Amino acid sequence: MRQWTGYYLRMPIKFKLTLGSTALILALLVGYNMLQYMIMEQWIIHREKKNIQQNMNAILNDFLEQEIRFKQDNLASIKLYMNKMNRDDQRIRILGDDNRAIITITNNVPDNGTNGIGEMENLSPSQQTFGIYKKNGYSLLIMKSPLTIHEFTGSVEIVKSLKQFEELSKTVSQVMFFFAIGAVALSILVGWLLTRNLLRPLQGMAQTIRDVKSKGMQERMTPALNGDEISTLMVMFNDMMDQVEDAFRQQTRFVEDASHELRTPIAIIEGHLALLRRWGKDDPVIMGESLDASLEEFARLKRLVLELLTLSRAEKDAQGAESALENLPGAIESIVDRFAVIHPDYDFETDVWRAIGISLMIPIEHLEQILLIILDNATKYSLQHKTIVIKAEVNAERVVIEVVDRGIGIPDKDIPYVTERFYRVDKARSRDQGGNGLGLAIAKRLLERYQGTIAIRSKEFSGTTVTISLPCLPR
Repeated sequence: MRQWTGYYLRMPIKFKLTLGSTALILALLVGYNMLQYMIMEQWIIHREKKNIQQNMNAILNDFLEQEIRFKQDNLASIKLYMNKMNRDDQRIRILGDDNRAIITITNNVPDNGTNGIGEMENLSPSQQTFGIYKKNGYSLLIMKSPLTIHEFTGSVEIVKSLKQFEELSKTVSQVMFFFAIGAVALSILVGWLLTRNLLRPLQGMAQTIRDVKSKGMQERMTPALNGDEISTLMVMFNDMMDQVEDAFRQQTRFVEDASHELRTPIAIIEGHLALLRRWGKDDPVIMGESLDASLEEFARLKRLVLELLTLSRAEKDAQGAESALENLPGAIESIVDRFAVIHPDYDFETDVWRAIGISLMIPIEHLEQILLIILDNATKYSLQHKTIVIKAEVNAERVVIEVVDRGIGIPDKDIPYVTERFYRVDKARSRDQGGNGLGLAIAKRLLERYQGTIAIRSKEFSGTTVTISLPCLPR
């Protein structure tokens, strides 16, 4: 048994579904046929018993009403009457008190050999009896009833042969058997076709995964257009593969950009150390310049590593409960005031009174980090027009904060990518101005952590508007 169970568990799923559906159909068919057969058998037997009962009552009533005397000169008329009462495959006998037949009327039921049928042998009943007995390979339905008229004491016996019913039952059983075999064969065929069609998308998915392994991440399935669950699964599989491919592409670009960003300061530091080793250690001027350059590159390298750690932490889910920000306008003005101290040549205008009384589920530290990133970009690229406007308002249960500058702007083709890691609009810009390209990526990840969004509108040489949106807490 355990061996068969293990073999079944190792079978392909299409064979399991085919066998399972076939077994279920077979069980239902057998159960239905058995129930139908039993109902038919009980109904026929009940009908025959009712007919025998009616015949018996009619014969007894007629004998009692006419006060029949079972003498030799009356036997002919009694036989004529009993012939009229008899039916096909039935025998009627009048038995004396010694259980010997006085009158026998039979129709396809032999008279010999019926004595000795089980309990009916030599039975002179005191009340009406009924039974079904086997004789010579077929069944007999037998009813006996006592009969007492004047000096006559005996019984009336009616025997109904069920041979035709049993032959019919045998024929029906054979038909059901062959029908069951045909139904099983048909169910196997239909089950195999259905499971093959149902599993074809899954097999296609498995083949697509194998193709991805051998040909690359660009392989996709072709979903059906019927909109069923399998089609939905195929669409979800393609969407998942799109996300996986995008994640791999971003990861690859991140590794390439990070390697490039890290390689440059390392190469500069290595060059200066090599210079010092060859002849700079004896020249105070060269030593000072090399040490200054190395320290500057080391500081930039350290800043880059810290930004990468910040980005990694921002991409993780929040751990534990976050503190709510109650006074949003005051928090924004405080952040802007602190930032304005280190940029005294810029004019910062705030318009945040529309957000009075609004609370956000974001710590003040993270909101400050997001705004400082956006403000820092605004000041870096607004060298001619040094006015920065900060607005805040409520729109559809969300707080919308805008930072508007009139700087050099961003080309349309670059806007979709500026929030990606290490992305720079102008690769030739000075590193002193351009930074590491991680600021907006960090801001985006922090906002996503609190169900927020960031959107950028810009026109080259006319300015940029950065819009962040965060859900409000219920009042």
